[in-house]
Amino acid sequence: MASMSRNDPRQYDDLAAEWWRPGGGFEILHWLAAARARLIPPATRPGALLVDAGCGGGLLAPHLDGKGYRHVGVDLRRSGLRQAARHGVLPVNGDVTALPLASGSAEVVAAGEILEHVTDLPGTVAELSRVLRPGGLVVLDTVNDTALSRFVTVTAGERLGVAPIGLHDPALFVRPRRLIAEFARHGVRLTVRGARPTVTGMIRWLALRRPHTRGRIVPTRPTAVLYQGTGRKEQS
Repeated sequence: MASMSRNDPRQYDDLAAEWWRPGGGFEILHWLAAARARLIPPATRPGALLVDAGCGGGLLAPHLDGKGYRHVGVDLRRSGLRQAARHGVLPVNGDVTALPLASGSAEVVAAGEILEHVTDLPGTVAELSRVLRPGGLVVLDTVNDTALSRFVTVTAGERLGVAPIGLHDPALFVRPRRLIAEFARHGVRLTVRGARPTVTGMIRWLALRRPHTRGRIVPTRPTAVLYQGTGRKEQS
């Protein structure tokens, strides 16, 4: 893995054991998945499709129990999709810049911790918007493009073991204003708010490496590091 460049998606194959390891390298992703799910309302019709773009190991799945969605996960890496399938996700091997799904098919599109990894942000936003039906909901979380976010996510995060080394390329981090503008081009009015892990949760995890039942992501006004977004696609 040391020979790979930053943000190389093949790293997820080497890190596949971390997806569901309690207290492991993807611990905060569990907290983020729970926070993302809290923004997703119950399905309004039987068989409603939720597209989980860049689903990884399927961490969103347990938090959707009882909400009534048909949960389809799209990801480049089959190692993550195999684990997602074991947690009830319908796996689809594909790229978020060219989703192999019909236009207007999804009631909800979830894009968790993926937008800071894509090299074609306009193309990705276009695809997320394309598969969303009129009136449908997009829910996302990502990393802001600021000096503070680069320090927290890369410099300090990698040294403290909060983020696996090399997983992020700070050149791909996304400012909220840019993301809002990209979605607006496709008829999705996005609103954002900041997010952060609870201090007690972080301390317990870093000091004790306990499993993900204790950590939690909470909303904040500042968006300087992490932020969440929700938006509805205009009715045609």
